Amino acid sequence: MATYLVDGARIYAREDGPRSGQICLCIHGWSSSWYALSPLLPLLARRFRCVAVDLPGYGNSERLHGRITIVRYADMLVRLVQELTDSPAVIVGHSMGGMIGITMALRYPQLVDRLVLLCPTISGLLSTYINAVVSPITMLERYPVANRLVAALEPWVNGLTDRIMRPASFAERTEISDEDYTRLRADARRPGQGRVRAECYWAMRANDLRGRLGQLETPGLVIWGAEDNTVPLRDAGVVADEWRGVDLRIVPKAGHWPQFETPAFTRKAIAAYLGLPLVTTRLEDSTNPDEVVRRAAEFLANSDIGNGMTFAQRSRLAAQCRLRIYRPGDLIAPANDECTDLYIVQDGSVEVWAEPGPGDETSPRQLTTVLRGQVTGEMALLDGGRRSAALRAGEEGATLLVLRRERLRALIGDDPELGNAAIWNIAATLALRLRLANWQQQLIYQELQEARGE
Repeated sequence: MATYLVDGARIYAREDGPRSGQICLCIHGWSSSWYALSPLLPLLARRFRCVAVDLPGYGNSERLHGRITIVRYADMLVRLVQELTDSPAVIVGHSMGGMIGITMALRYPQLVDRLVLLCPTISGLLSTYINAVVSPITMLERYPVANRLVAALEPWVNGLTDRIMRPASFAERTEISDEDYTRLRADARRPGQGRVRAECYWAMRANDLRGRLGQLETPGLVIWGAEDNTVPLRDAGVVADEWRGVDLRIVPKAGHWPQFETPAFTRKAIAAYLGLPLVTTRLEDSTNPDEVVRRAAEFLANSDIGNGMTFAQRSRLAAQCRLRIYRPGDLIAPANDECTDLYIVQDGSVEVWAEPGPGDETSPRQLTTVLRGQVTGEMALLDGGRRSAALRAGEEGATLLVLRRERLRALIGDDPELGNAAIWNIAATLALRLRLANWQQQLIYQELQEARGE
């Protein structure tokens, strides 16, 4: 497992996926560990660099000094994202992890691209069953003497607590395997977690998100088990009422763990939302043009240019693109070249390099890296100018969908709704990048002021 030092606390994380991919931060819930999101990692890793953390105090990660709050967890994870990337991340959160993810998006909208939440805690008020049966033990765990007593008795009452927690966690007709159930219960019974569990229980109650979801700028997918007896479905009603950019799915035959209980449905919903392939066939291995277009359309669902489009619109847009594949380090486009192409990174990455000017003896300098789903070339494509930097394939190579200017113009004339959606998404991408750059500049300015003692 990878290890990161954030605010003096050592955080462990399970990582998977391409190193050059967009960061996908996976956040588990109460009494859990990174394993809570493990069923989704193989799917997410086909496109993203997945970082599934053990929150401080859980799994292998160290406890925090001082009181745990949801805001404190959110701020720590934002700093972890900043350490890993200078681009917005996708957040996948389960239960309390969903509350943390929403808090991150509310406090730092520039750094959260999309949210995928499984049974997220919204009000902080857990189900009547949890509050009546589990919370008395949790309240005892807040106090050192009672916590030691509960910990000492726990090995003798594990069977009883398992029988108490199973109906709170899983549906009556759940598909969870015995192996996964045993592992999840082991995480919940990990020694030394009593005080952390107690602090997180009250931290969730103190972080009520009702009345705040309307402020979310980040789009999201929320999947909820119809038989969730941990986080009640009344919280799903708050999501439906307040969050304008949400896709809410209620799943039959699932409780609080749809990623384990109804894995096929959960993976399919997430794959459709994030534009992930459910199979691993590479586009260049397919000789069927229709299959190439279909897979490209699926991919465009979570791309800068395809955001908010229907599958039919994405299919038509994909049909206007050409597929190009580059080896690591290949020159894609030179600096000062006349630009007629918009590049959409489907796989690998694209490096942007500043070339030295006439008489300048300095070496080329890498400016940034364009990741999967992101576009480059949009400025020159729109204003007809020349390219200000060179583009090269990243260390894993690059697979690009290329949209030429005349194709985009023809699309606008032939299908104004689709063409306007594409132009709007390109403009929104430019605005978001400018916002992020301004925010990063403000952070640098604040750090300089602090260093000067101002």
